[in-house]
Amino acid sequence: MNDSFHCEFNPFDLTKVWSHKEYPLIPVGKLVLNRNPMNYFAEVEQLAFDPSNMPPGIEASPDKMLQGRLFSYPDTHRHRLGANNLQLPVNCPFRTRVTNYQRDGPMCMFDNQGGAPNYYPNSFSAPDIQPQFVESKFKVSPDVSRYNSADEDNVAQVRTFYTEVLNEEERERLCSNMAGALKGAQLFIQKRMVENLKAVHPDYGNRVQNLLNKFNNEAQQNTPVHVYSRPGVSAVAASSKM
Repeated sequence: MNDSFHCEFNPFDLTKVWSHKEYPLIPVGKLVLNRNPMNYFAEVEQLAFDPSNMPPGIEASPDKMLQGRLFSYPDTHRHRLGANNLQLPVNCPFRTRVTNYQRDGPMCMFDNQGGAPNYYPNSFSAPDIQPQFVESKFKVSPDVSRYNSADEDNVAQVRTFYTEVLNEEERERLCSNMAGALKGAQLFIQKRMVENLKAVHPDYGNRVQNLLNKFNNEAQQNTPVHVYSRPGVSAVAASSKM
């Protein structure tokens, strides 16, 4: 299976929308999927996806969630797969040689940079900061402070995505996936989520609701929806919060 993948601009400024009319997709390469994994553990379970691994020219925005993930993802991989997880064939760069200060430890597969010094700064030509790859600086104005985001517009970008970015087949798949994920939830939670989708676009919410109606009718004929509760809180009380 061949498919093209694109670089999509997702601006940090939430007052903007990432419509393809304003920010057209830029083809950056082709991803070829031509076989299933030969060994699922080696080629899938040992994968170490990391948003901090970015090619030159692509930088992280100051989004707080992303900034946290830039740290937490590789840290989790070091715990899960070991300090040398980037030496695993499924993770390692094949066209370059890694030179850094993350050295030695269990399951080292190669020379691990030989006798290069493991401290910075040093006098022996060990890796140094590459100015061409340093993040760009930017100005912040006015003052940076906490703000209440309760009244923030949380639907405009999604509405643009639904109406202008997706085609009809993609909308059908999105609604089917959304309904499939919601069908096991309690009915009042389903209703609450559908109302959120209707705020994005009525067609979005109505499509998901129609699919949920079908799933719920089938569920009634088979097994009842399980009602979850915790001590002192009834499902009726929870549903009254709608």
